[in-house]
Amino acid sequence: MTIRDDSGTIQLYCEKDSLTEEQFEQLKAFIDVGDILGASGSIKKTEKGELSVYVSFFEILTKSLLPLPDKYHGLTDVDKRYRQRYIDMIANPEVADVFRTRAKVVSEIRKTMESFGFIEVETPVLQGEAGGAEARPFITHHNSLQRDLYLRIATELHLKRMLVGGLEKVYEIGRIFRNEGISTRHNPEFTTIEMYEAYSDYESMMNLAEEIVTRCAMATTGKLKIDYQGTEISLERPWRRETMHRLVEEATGVDFNSFGDVESAKNAAKGLLGFKTESSENTSLQACSSVGHVLNEVFETVVESTLVQPTFVLDYPVEISPLAKPHRRYAGLTERFELFVCGREIGNAFSELTDPIDQ
Repeated sequence: MTIRDDSGTIQLYCEKDSLTEEQFEQLKAFIDVGDILGASGSIKKTEKGELSVYVSFFEILTKSLLPLPDKYHGLTDVDKRYRQRYIDMIANPEVADVFRTRAKVVSEIRKTMESFGFIEVETPVLQGEAGGAEARPFITHHNSLQRDLYLRIATELHLKRMLVGGLEKVYEIGRIFRNEGISTRHNPEFTTIEMYEAYSDYESMMNLAEEIVTRCAMATTGKLKIDYQGTEISLERPWRRETMHRLVEEATGVDFNSFGDVESAKNAAKGLLGFKTESSENTSLQACSSVGHVLNEVFETVVESTLVQPTFVLDYPVEISPLAKPHRRYAGLTERFELFVCGREIGNAFSELTDPIDQ
């Protein structure tokens, strides 16, 4: 028999002569794949040279009551793999490495934040009002208070209150809950890190994002060039930093700064994107209320998926970033960035709007 634990696998070599008659009968009658066993004996090599425990005593520690997936076909049902992750880990042992890697990542994030003087805090999950993002919340009811409460959709507002109270560098790695659609990129509950630093701006947040990701890569893989599903990703700094306007112009040849009204921007976008009039994409384009919204629609449709190597997309239009600080040099833009790797957004940050009248 082969047994497996967290450290690896080894063969148990059982001979009738070395076990009691009762134990040998138990071995034949009751032991199944999936049982949890304890065994003792001496180490030996079999005739085939395989390292084994020559068993003198064994005990069933826990009996497996359900059959495991077929040994040769394994567990291939994707839905079942996600819903019953424990079976997935038994059938596909390499899956456990994802959990080990994630634990290292979270640990390295904490070390990095601590090295920069940030304090980790915990803020309420149950809130009287769901804020800090635009999302539909989960609602629950507090019996003693006789009132509805919301599961948080962001950690933002309570972290900002910590700054108001005088802590200048704070962060939280926390669970977020959003009562919305589910896809391979959207889960109703997920973990984020949010960080806030007083007297700082989006430039220093970009540097911090680079620092966190590169340190995590070194801690988990020992290198900054990593393979992701057949594509080599280089995390070597500095990462590309480019404005949304410039990226869209590079991809389409159209400068959206040149449009004075939203209708001319929409017409240009229709030509670029080739939407059919009745398509859902065309409906979202028609709903755009400003040139900034049209620019963002073109960016998400044309540019986003092409940003494979780490790229900071900078200076978003004010219309789609109402709570970001206006750009210090360019009217109509904000000091905001989103970080993309492999065509996916992995971070979003801005110089915070601190003018209460503007807000």
